[in-house]
Amino acid sequence: MTVDLLGAELEEMEAFCQSRGIPRYRARQMAEGIYRRNIGSWRELAVLPRATREMLAAQAPLPVPTVVDTRSTGDGTVKYLLQLADGQKVETVSLAYTYGTVACVSSQAGCRQGCVFCASHVGGCIRDLTAGEMLAQVQELRRRAPDGKIAGVVIMGTGEPMENYAATVRFLRLLQAPYGLEMSPRRITVSTCGIVPGILRLAEEGLPVTLAVSLHAATDELRSRLVPVNRRYPIRKLLEACAAYFQATGRRVTFEYVLLEGINDSPEEAKRLSAMLPVKWGHVNLIPVNPVAGRPFRTPSREKMGRFADILRRGGLGVTVRRSLGQTIGAACGQLRAHPFQEGN
Repeated sequence: MTVDLLGAELEEMEAFCQSRGIPRYRARQMAEGIYRRNIGSWRELAVLPRATREMLAAQAPLPVPTVVDTRSTGDGTVKYLLQLADGQKVETVSLAYTYGTVACVSSQAGCRQGCVFCASHVGGCIRDLTAGEMLAQVQELRRRAPDGKIAGVVIMGTGEPMENYAATVRFLRLLQAPYGLEMSPRRITVSTCGIVPGILRLAEEGLPVTLAVSLHAATDELRSRLVPVNRRYPIRKLLEACAAYFQATGRRVTFEYVLLEGINDSPEEAKRLSAMLPVKWGHVNLIPVNPVAGRPFRTPSREKMGRFADILRRGGLGVTVRRSLGQTIGAACGQLRAHPFQEGN
């Protein structure tokens, strides 16, 4: 029976080495080989004795996912369909910015949250991904990045990371570990539809990553229609959890707000949102809705979005309007799982 060490923390690798009669110091060399050097096979790790490399290749082969297909677009966005060891397929997206490549990572194969404008729950949630499978997405994009580096990670692919909490936190620790990718928490964003217990737990982990919360409405009545999880965790409870996150980490919270023509884009809704959100630690990221086949939602005009943003700014809130990347290949916000790869590039 083989062991999967992709996703193991240093202490676990040390225990593995001890059980195989390998000196403990080799564990750090192994961890740095997997995470920092991004090896695809133990045979590449020349710092280890040949006998150790052969044993690891036989007993703990590295599960490098297979790239089944890709789609790319002129703005530098590339969507990958990866096949995991059990045959399950997931999507991950490489986003090109002036400061480098950002990896958009999936935390589950599918999603069960049912946000009405999002395609990620098409087919339901098949299973959680392991921390290693999440990290494998980053490592694959590293191999393909022009400079071999990843400038940031956003857990905004398919799935709800707070429902796969243990694996998500392990993944975050590996991204930041000195033997791992040594990534600053400021370059990592975890997006949630509003799972309050998960937000409260994450606040106490000592991992001050950026928290992005899918809000999309200023009233419980409307948000419950758009984001069903609001029936369990209404806006008041959600904002209390976000305040606790800010208090524990010192990091302001990003509230994601998908603009839907005629539904949540009125000046009145903007005023309610402005009155509700905290100026000190809240930032609003307005997202023009991306088209999904079979969904009736339309993007508001630029003028309407501008007016909405202006009302929030006059209320003292920081506001950005997200630039849509990868829309034509089904890689933009809310589109994953909506455009089968077999339809062509």
